[in-house]
Amino acid sequence: MRKLLSVVVWTLLCCSLSIQEDIFTSIGQMTDLIHTEKELVQSLKEYILAEESKLAAVKSWANKLDSLTQVSSSDPEGFLAHPVNAYKLMKRLHTEWSQLESLVLQDPSEGFISNISTHRPFFPDQEDEKGAAKALMRLQDTYQLDSESFSRGKLPGRLHSNVLLTVDDCFDMGKTAYNDGDYYHSVLWMQQALRQLDMGEDSVASKATVLDYLSYSVYQMGDLPRAIELTLRLVALDSGHQRAGANLRYFEQLLSKQLTEVKQSELTSFEEPIQIGTYARPKDHLPEREVYEALCRGEGVQMTEKRRSGLFCRYHDGNRNPRLLLRPMMEEDEWDSPRIVRYLNALSHDEIETIKQLAKPNLARATVRDPKTGVLTTANYRVSKSAWLEGEDDPVVARVNQRIEDITGLTVRTAELLQVANYGVGGQYEPHFDFSRKDEPDAFKRLGTGNRVATFLNYMSDVEAGGATVFPDFGAAIRPKKGTAVFWYNLFSSGEGDYRTRHAACPVLVGNKWVSNKWIHERGQEFRRPCGLTPGN
Repeated sequence: MRKLLSVVVWTLLCCSLSIQEDIFTSIGQMTDLIHTEKELVQSLKEYILAEESKLAAVKSWANKLDSLTQVSSSDPEGFLAHPVNAYKLMKRLHTEWSQLESLVLQDPSEGFISNISTHRPFFPDQEDEKGAAKALMRLQDTYQLDSESFSRGKLPGRLHSNVLLTVDDCFDMGKTAYNDGDYYHSVLWMQQALRQLDMGEDSVASKATVLDYLSYSVYQMGDLPRAIELTLRLVALDSGHQRAGANLRYFEQLLSKQLTEVKQSELTSFEEPIQIGTYARPKDHLPEREVYEALCRGEGVQMTEKRRSGLFCRYHDGNRNPRLLLRPMMEEDEWDSPRIVRYLNALSHDEIETIKQLAKPNLARATVRDPKTGVLTTANYRVSKSAWLEGEDDPVVARVNQRIEDITGLTVRTAELLQVANYGVGGQYEPHFDFSRKDEPDAFKRLGTGNRVATFLNYMSDVEAGGATVFPDFGAAIRPKKGTAVFWYNLFSSGEGDYRTRHAACPVLVGNKWVSNKWIHERGQEFRRPCGLTPGN
């Protein structure tokens, strides 16, 4: 049985790698994995029943033959003196033992292996697991959640108390960060693994292994006293550890260069818990990182009472558009300058479901347009999957395109296709401009339709926590609301870019975010939005 299980596990490990890419970037595609896993569990149960049935039959044979051989071996000649016993011995060894051999050689795992081999090409790969781990770290940073909150399922929204991370889960998170040279997050997750081990939780990873990773990560963060403290604890736990003794001597030598006198009592003092804020988070490429993440948390929003008093709601008929006269859109001001408006009931539930079903088979890792070449490419700062829908794909898409034209008064004939996006684990789109800047004049050259003059963004789902659209430049945060849409101009009427419209899609903390958007271009708007004379007009 053990050997057979080993073969099963080895077969699973040796199956081909996933042919899908970046599964973690779309919750919509990940839901298919839930159904796949349920099917595999049922297949596994069937395999276990078959294996248990086989072992029961073998055990019955063994018990019967054990009793028989005890009698026969006590007096072999006397036993064989009876002709029936002699005949049955011949029969057993020629026929029945061969049948038993065939029974033992039967492989009940074939059905299970066949089933899992069929699904294996659609499984997440190592990069998906790594991407999902980094997504949790991104959520941890953006929403200032400690590892304990994640480990115990203490997230905003519905109670997720049964969604727990084990010691080994935390250890693997820390190891992912460690292998990436991200010692900041390695410390946070190794510390959580150690905390749960100290509380008596069982794990595959030993406490010595966790301390080994944690002490070195702490050292990399520049905290020599704590690195020494942790290493001393490791030595006390495993005096023969391969690296602990050498590391301890090295750490102490470094510390002695920094301090004129180090008391041993200070080095072995009570270890205070490492939390977010214990060490400074490394800086990255994004200059407005702090402002952006604060807005995602709902902090720093510049919506004053004075500004709010100038915002209104109204019925919008698209300048007496025939299709909106009898059923005008409900329009709400979200921001005054630059002006951002929200339209209620922009999409019906049925329209949303149709668009999602059309997009799902074509979802691929979302791309950004290379400012130098104009070619679409993937980027780490955009974590989602998207699909592009044409009006000819379905009457619903054509109807939505027409509605956008009616509402905005801008032609969509030169607009890009309707883009549908689904955000995955920690899905986000960091601060960016929708329009091309002066230093990237060829960004939309291939389209031949000019710059992106405006953005129309449909929210196709509610999001339980996170997922806001934020504008760091002027401190606005717009929450997703299913069926609504927001609209803003990216360019002034003079054609100059409005740099205030740099915006971001915050990481989705809890929930499943679906959006669709229409990027409307300059060509064809000459009489719909006449050019202004001044740059800021």
